[in-house]
Amino acid sequence: MDVANFRTLDLNLLRVFDQVMAERNLTRAARNLAMTQPAVSNALNRLRDALGDKLVVRSGYGVEPTPRALALWPSVSDALRQLESALLPGQFDASQAVHTFVLAMADATAAALMPGLVGIIERDAPGITLRVLPLTTRDPRHLLDEGAIDVAVGFFPAVVADLTAQAQASGLAAFNHQRLYEGRYVCVMRRQHPLAGEPLTLDAFCAAHHLLVSFSGRAYGFIDEALAALRRKRRVVLTVNQFFTAGRVVTGSDLLTVLPEHFVPATGMANELLIRELPFEVPRVHVESLWHHRQEQRSEHAWLRLALFTAARQAFATGHF
Repeated sequence: MDVANFRTLDLNLLRVFDQVMAERNLTRAARNLAMTQPAVSNALNRLRDALGDKLVVRSGYGVEPTPRALALWPSVSDALRQLESALLPGQFDASQAVHTFVLAMADATAAALMPGLVGIIERDAPGITLRVLPLTTRDPRHLLDEGAIDVAVGFFPAVVADLTAQAQASGLAAFNHQRLYEGRYVCVMRRQHPLAGEPLTLDAFCAAHHLLVSFSGRAYGFIDEALAALRRKRRVVLTVNQFFTAGRVVTGSDLLTVLPEHFVPATGMANELLIRELPFEVPRVHVESLWHHRQEQRSEHAWLRLALFTAARQAFATGHF
């Protein structure tokens, strides 16, 4: 875009672009903007002409952004949020708001947080919509930076350590985090497993066949790292990306798996599963919410973070898990 085109650009088109990018769907974007879908399509076409890029292409039931759109969106979104904060400080009213938040988390985390979070929305924010995406990485910072998600929730030890080091070195970090709850991992097997009637020793654990939950698909996790420190290893027969799938497979096989302890009751299979302490030390799991610093002053984002924290406190303080 040249200077002349920028001077005549209708900045309302950027609001439409921001909503289309957030929703990846023209109908939902139109609803959020109180516009018709044809009006949104027309605005998007005008912005395409001004920028010389398709911006989004149709995909399934929605749209997918082009590389140019992905590169542009964080700056546009950040500018709009800053302007909104300056003109309407503290104006987010959850009871009246119509807004969509995109979260990324594993199924075990969703089982802990979603019931309470849905309860908060039904009671306090009936116009709020949540989209929960599967967590596919232990470092979701690129997703937050691109604006693909509003908050990531999970166990991010390397990320938290890196952010702490950055803060200590310069006092600045591009991302913020908050501890939601603490848990631990346990070994899980079917109740009729050959090892069910005896203590689970390190030798027995390493000799068994295992199922690994891996978000990335990599057949090596923090349990394997802990074993490597003891100069031991295990045989991983199957890798899946969901804790629920792991529980279901284990109920009908002689595979062992390692799950968050709080998740076992939430599977609905607790009567078929047996929990055993791991025969070696592993760190406790600190589940964190993680977000980009540019979201820090957005009142709607602050509401979301507080709602997540409240849902976590409700779930664990009441003994639900």
